[in-house]
Amino acid sequence: MQSGPEPTVPEEAPSEVELDAVEAETEVVEEDAVTNEKSAAQADAAAQTEPSAEAEPDYKDQWIRSVAELDNVRKRARRDAAQSEQRGVARLARELLPALDNLDRAIKAAEAHPESSNSDLIGGIQLVQQELLAAFSRAGIIRDAALGEQFNPHQHEAVAQQPAEGQAAGTVIEVYEHGYLLGDEVLRAAKVVVAA
Repeated sequence: MQSGPEPTVPEEAPSEVELDAVEAETEVVEEDAVTNEKSAAQADAAAQTEPSAEAEPDYKDQWIRSVAELDNVRKRARRDAAQSEQRGVARLARELLPALDNLDRAIKAAEAHPESSNSDLIGGIQLVQQELLAAFSRAGIIRDAALGEQFNPHQHEAVAQQPAEGQAAGTVIEVYEHGYLLGDEVLRAAKVVVAA
């Protein structure tokens, strides 16, 4: 026996059916590759368009925010102007209150001594007093009518306390100096005598 290489059997050539099946599989793989490339390209395009959409500002939202901010600025300006006006009115009123008190004292002094007073002069003083009170009223400043009211430490300043018949304890029985209010703000507390 000879030992040598074994003879090889030549392979059979693939049949046409087998070749067609291999070509079909190759076409499917190639189509899948093309489809995958297209979908990858579409995903890349979508990814590229999304950042640009996010990078583009939302003009409508910015406009709405700007309009709201402008409205807030206007409201704040109106409120600040009204507060400034009220502070100015209060400051002027505080400066004029002593003059109004002096007019009250002049009228009381003239009424206490009718024999030595000139009725025309008293009438003129009363007219000036009324005009000044009317101007205060137009500005929103009112005189505190403390007489007969219950003592309120936020609006009244007790100067004295006296026993009074027929009056409940804590009732204002006499006003030395009138108080004035501007809305809820006390410009000056009334100086009063309180029943004991």
